[in-house]
Amino acid sequence: MRNRVAGSLELIECCRPLGAATLSDDEAEATAALFRVLADPARVTIVNLLATSGEAVCACEFEPALRLSQPTVSHHLKKLTEAGLLEREQRGKWAYFSLNPEANSQLERLVRISEVV
Repeated sequence: MRNRVAGSLELIECCRPLGAATLSDDEAEATAALFRVLADPARVTIVNLLATSGEAVCACEFEPALRLSQPTVSHHLKKLTEAGLLEREQRGKWAYFSLNPEANSQLERLVRISEVV
């Protein structure tokens, strides 16, 4: 370890310097927003169910799968849709949800970040 002086404070170099950040400020903000919306386990489960289903799923199917009430499921679906992770399609009186194809790259970025952490 070498010591170096910054102003009147002595700094101890114990580690190698950090490299450049791999995320821009905008990418970091977008990633933080995704983490916030996915902070609820029910929302992560919804995304997982949609990713494994391969097709649009009726909102009514989430209630028994999540063991949550219809208003709570609707709230989570709305948050995920507003975040751009889901697409909503109205079929008669039923709403069907699917993963937004553009969301895949966002989710893959989250997975890459979580693998590093």
